[in-house]
Amino acid sequence: MGIKGNEVFVSDGAQCDISRLQMLFGSDATVAVQDPSFPAYIDSSVIFGRAGKFQDETGKYGNIVYMKCSPENNFFPDLSVTSKTDVIFFCSPNNPTGNAATKQQLRQLVEFAKANGSIIIYDSSYAAYISDDSPRSIYQIPGAKEVAIEVSSFSKFAGFTGVRLGWTVVPEELKYSNGVPIIKDYDRIVCTCFNGAPSISQVGGLACLSPQGYKATTTVVGYYKENAKIIADTFRSLGLKVYGGENAPYIWVHFPGQRSWDVFNEILAKTDIVTIPGSGFGPAGEEYMRFSAFGRRENILEASRKLKSLYK
Repeated sequence: MGIKGNEVFVSDGAQCDISRLQMLFGSDATVAVQDPSFPAYIDSSVIFGRAGKFQDETGKYGNIVYMKCSPENNFFPDLSVTSKTDVIFFCSPNNPTGNAATKQQLRQLVEFAKANGSIIIYDSSYAAYISDDSPRSIYQIPGAKEVAIEVSSFSKFAGFTGVRLGWTVVPEELKYSNGVPIIKDYDRIVCTCFNGAPSISQVGGLACLSPQGYKATTTVVGYYKENAKIIADTFRSLGLKVYGGENAPYIWVHFPGQRSWDVFNEILAKTDIVTIPGSGFGPAGEEYMRFSAFGRRENILEASRKLKSLYK
């Protein structure tokens, strides 16, 4: 459901928005993604026929440009060697690494998109967890409205994962090369494929944005960030390299020389803790594990004790 006179579309969550946004582009559109990144960007590209053949030897799809984001480049792709594509999926703070792009980095991304005629699909679902001066929206960057669509969600800061509520911003300034505003096509897609978020979800969202509700959700975000600190400190005490956890609810831990699925199996078998193998987020996720701060404090503390016992 679009908000008349504006470029904001209320939706049933960022993941569904990503799928609908894929309908804007033809099957021959080229796509770039962060590596590692949220799997939905790649999976929706596969569904819409843009990914090409999967290559077993590399773990990549042939027609997708993988922009490696690792500690060596501060989790921001080297745009000087990145191929031109029609669409760039970019998530900040990133799932799974937890890294938030700086203003300077996002300026580079916007300039890169302008120079190459690319459209950025910017996922800001974890913006509420940012605690430094990293931008919470790409529209804080001058010129971004000419090249970027932003999606976001109530899921991760208000616990709406199953309730399904989010929004998409399609600026009127964003146009095809022939000058036609993209918002016209997106409005048609939304009206054709989506009947609107349930009223009860929207009422809940409005409650979260009220002064009392926003204070409550901010408290919950703080609670999860404390959980993240406990998890991060646990792995640092074990001598492992730890990333994320400060601007996102995810902790990205490096297990050098080990396959992420092997680490997953060991932790599950010996501690009954369910984790996420880094390779599930792309080839650059191998040797890493994602740990989530979503959970009760007592469970986080118990997990910390078990992990310390396992890896002491």
